[in-house]
Amino acid sequence: MSNSADSPRTGTTGSAPDPDRVSAPDPAPEPSPVGSPASSEAGPSVSSSDRRGGFRPVRVLTVGVFALAGLLFFTSFNTAKGTNIRTDASLLKLSDLIQERSQKNGELDETNGVLRDDVESLAEADDGSTQAQDDKLAGLEKNAGTQKVKGKAITVTLNDAPPNATAKLPGYPEPQPDYLVIHQQDLQAVVNALWQGGAQGIKVMDQRLISTSAVRCVGNTLILQGRVYSPPYKIQAVGDPEKLQQALAEAPAIQNYMVYVNVYGLGWKVTEDGAVTLPGYSGTVDLHYAKPVE
Repeated sequence: MSNSADSPRTGTTGSAPDPDRVSAPDPAPEPSPVGSPASSEAGPSVSSSDRRGGFRPVRVLTVGVFALAGLLFFTSFNTAKGTNIRTDASLLKLSDLIQERSQKNGELDETNGVLRDDVESLAEADDGSTQAQDDKLAGLEKNAGTQKVKGKAITVTLNDAPPNATAKLPGYPEPQPDYLVIHQQDLQAVVNALWQGGAQGIKVMDQRLISTSAVRCVGNTLILQGRVYSPPYKIQAVGDPEKLQQALAEAPAIQNYMVYVNVYGLGWKVTEDGAVTLPGYSGTVDLHYAKPVE
């Protein structure tokens, strides 16, 4: 999944090759029979001593080719070290490592959420604050997304198009691979439209979004708060369903996305979920930023 997609454009037909630029090869001369006058007039003869004693560049070239082949064999052996370098085992190991770390991050988020609930319960027991201060803190936590939010919700599902998709409408070119996958800006467009429509809380896949959440795509995967996801992508928002759907319909970026939905079959589905409860954000809220080297 790249981060941008070119708009489909109608292709142009190429011009035919110029026949004046292509000339037929000259016919090969017929060989003269042995003993004919033509063969005797071909030029001075070369003695056997001249053939054996002259410089032979073909031999030097042959030696060079064998030396290069030997170097390639040695380099391949030294790189492989007994393994099959034709397989994608290293890529599979990297993929497994990413999935393992993503699962581990999810488990740590759950543990962090439980510990945070314990800390808040202990703090509420006797923190010396007034009721007005507690109410203000609860309001801040709700706006920050660290508390649960209840209400009516809708879910938007985006998915890649079939790999064998073709243009469904006339006047559009056959799709490039870039046209058939969900891009980062597609997910961002949905999230931004839902906020614009008055969403009280948004959950992407199984994670609650907060003000510092970054929806990023690397290749054909979504990386969200240290965890990796693959399509289909589900975005759920709590708010007024009618206003949320209206905001989706009016967003220019989503209108552009719908062209790909209608032409190439990208996945798009909006459902009303009724009353739901979105979980609070359970990850760290500390900001991490670069510092100058002293």
